[in-house]
Amino acid sequence: MNRTLLIAANWKMNSPPEGAFSKGSPYVPYEGIDVLVFPTFLYLKQSLDAGICTGGQYGHPDSHGAHTGDISIAMLKEIGCTHVLCGHSERRQGHGETNEDVSRQAQAALDLGLHPVICIGETAKQREAGEAESTVHTQLSALPLHSDITIAYEPIWAIGTGNTATPELAQTMHAFIRSLLPDQSREKIRILYGGSMKPENAEELLLKEDIDGGLIGGASLKPDEFATIVSIASSL
Repeated sequence: MNRTLLIAANWKMNSPPEGAFSKGSPYVPYEGIDVLVFPTFLYLKQSLDAGICTGGQYGHPDSHGAHTGDISIAMLKEIGCTHVLCGHSERRQGHGETNEDVSRQAQAALDLGLHPVICIGETAKQREAGEAESTVHTQLSALPLHSDITIAYEPIWAIGTGNTATPELAQTMHAFIRSLLPDQSREKIRILYGGSMKPENAEELLLKEDIDGGLIGGASLKPDEFATIVSIASSL
């Protein structure tokens, strides 16, 4: 199946790059592929007003309640977001999110009509111990895999380190992930690569059969680099 490539920018806890909301921004919709941005909560409205396809970096599955500092997925929906990031490794590690927490977020998003982009991936220690596939399998098993979701495979050892899985290693894991999906959704669900994709390696990664785009961190904060990745994806 010909899955449309998705290039998603995760700005993390950073201000928007200069010119992100201006005319000619590389973050606006692009012909032939899907482009998505995850700003901090403070910039969601500005991103939406700029015509950018926008998602929240996190959303609480409860619609309201005594959750100081949190914003609910229902609130993301109300402001106009179409997507939400679920289970990023930095949320799992820094905020103690479990596989069950991530599953609740994804299901809440689906119930509200938002599209969840769900992150999975192994640490360096798990890979070195030969536990990469079992870790990913466990993370996947808790998810609503029969639904319209996007999966982002992010090898934790490659996030923010400058290290990148080789295209062959990334393809092997993406193919493994796809093999675990239900028959009816196996060829429909997009699987993004989320470990230091940049202009230098984007084409080689995106040409792999089971890699359907990228969840871009560091390079997404550099408009020229992000624009190059988007252009590469559009040309494939």
